[in-house]
Amino acid sequence: MTPATVEKGERVAVPLPMFPLSSVLFPHMPLALHIFEPRYQVLVRDCLRHGHEFGVVLIERGTEVGGGDSRFAVGTVARIVEAQPLRDGRWDLLCLGARRVKVTAWLPDDPYPVALVEPRSDAVAGPGIEATRALAEAAVRRSLVLAEELDEAVFRAGFALAEDDDVAAYQLAAIAPLGPVDHQRLLEVDGARDRLALVAELASDVARVLAFRLSTG
Repeated sequence: MTPATVEKGERVAVPLPMFPLSSVLFPHMPLALHIFEPRYQVLVRDCLRHGHEFGVVLIERGTEVGGGDSRFAVGTVARIVEAQPLRDGRWDLLCLGARRVKVTAWLPDDPYPVALVEPRSDAVAGPGIEATRALAEAAVRRSLVLAEELDEAVFRAGFALAEDDDVAAYQLAAIAPLGPVDHQRLLEVDGARDRLALVAELASDVARVLAFRLSTG
């Protein structure tokens, strides 16, 4: 299926295969997937023939398997960097988040989800972002240390960040111990400075909750 593009002002919405998930993918972050549903097996084969990219959006309501879900509009393009075929048509994928997109329309599944998407650009960080970055980094490290003490950490506090502020903002957003809806809020922020400020706020809130839980046993 190759639907026509749709112009929206100066932007052009283009068709993109989509993979709704129960988690958020951020640009510059890895994503490992085990593909077992037949419709997504077709998606992988099509992507490997035509550009190695598909979109990832967070499921708002519903489940990953079977369809019929409701989805958020802002997501991330995933680029396949490794694809390992398995028995019975299944795949193991390693992908990397490339860039943000906004869904302008969902097209009929054929057989997998397809959407018209347009780029979602970030504001330039500019000078003077160092203090905001330091606050966000400290808050995330603090929340991860506390999560480790509760044996609930997915990421460890001894992480290293990229020098680039835009990349570091996405890294901190991804590893902060937050729920998927808060991760979605961070993905939708249009710029590293505001994203870092929100990371600092959300991670500090989580740290206070974790510290209280530790103090009460």
